[in-house]
Amino acid sequence: MFPFLLRRTIGAVVILVLLSAFTFFVFFSVGDPALMACGKNCTADNVALIHKNLGLDQPVPVQYWHFLVGIFVGRDFTLGHCAAPCFGYSFATKQDVWSTMMDRLPLTASLAVGGAVAFLVIGLGAGLIAAWKRGTLLDKAVTGVSMVLSSVQIYILGPVVLGIFVYSGIMAAPQYVNLTSNPVGWFMGLLIPWLVMATIFTAQYTRMARSTMIEQLQEEHVRTAKAKGMPARYVFLRYAWRGSLIPIVTILGVDLGSLFGGAMITEFTFQLAGLGRLAVDSVITLDLPMVMGVMIFSAALILVFNIIVDAAYAFIDPRVRLS
Repeated sequence: MFPFLLRRTIGAVVILVLLSAFTFFVFFSVGDPALMACGKNCTADNVALIHKNLGLDQPVPVQYWHFLVGIFVGRDFTLGHCAAPCFGYSFATKQDVWSTMMDRLPLTASLAVGGAVAFLVIGLGAGLIAAWKRGTLLDKAVTGVSMVLSSVQIYILGPVVLGIFVYSGIMAAPQYVNLTSNPVGWFMGLLIPWLVMATIFTAQYTRMARSTMIEQLQEEHVRTAKAKGMPARYVFLRYAWRGSLIPIVTILGVDLGSLFGGAMITEFTFQLAGLGRLAVDSVITLDLPMVMGVMIFSAALILVFNIIVDAAYAFIDPRVRLS
């Protein structure tokens, strides 16, 4: 297990370095970033000052090297010292990029974890019931509803839900409240986004849980367990359910990485200021350091979740051997 994790970690670091190098050279080689940071009332003196403050007066390869080193050891700018992990200062706000991302992360993490719990419980539960009752009216009803919901998008369902529950005064508008200071406010503030996300993602997990469970029920070891006289419910949960988890965990790892990296559409739909909204605003204002920071951070999260998913395979199904 350890050699596998070590290889995957080294591979992930290489991918992140290549990604950061590509995006940095694309962003900082096309045009003058100082002009983007300068604003409307820009003068030559202001541009020269920005070059000096942000280290843009050096060749791009040197700038990238300083950027890369700064992530691990910190970096000194004219604006001040940027402690590690340093992704530089925002063009728009002149704030530390890492600190800004960490301020937004709790909201995105709350959104991702709460939404994942909701769509996993509902989606997997419905999928298992449909597989258990295969061919019955209940199975057809669950399958039909999941197919309909799979075509719905957050940017369509979100405004509809807001219109029904928020604009009519039934519920307050979604907002983020610190979990430790007000758990009830935290739960109620994110309840609508969670339910919308659960509705959208539930359809995918319901269909996947149903199909993989049906496949597992036809496996030889499951039929052998039945032939030995084991109770059907025990075989269902002990053998078939465990084997059906692998494809579900694979998709969940990708979804969680994306959600933690910034659920842009969800946050934009509900006007929540998380990492996704930060990324959108940074693109609009051409805030290159912030875009770089969110992009690398999101990619790192996706890679970490992929490594966790791969490592989980051997635990879920002992027949799987990591190599």
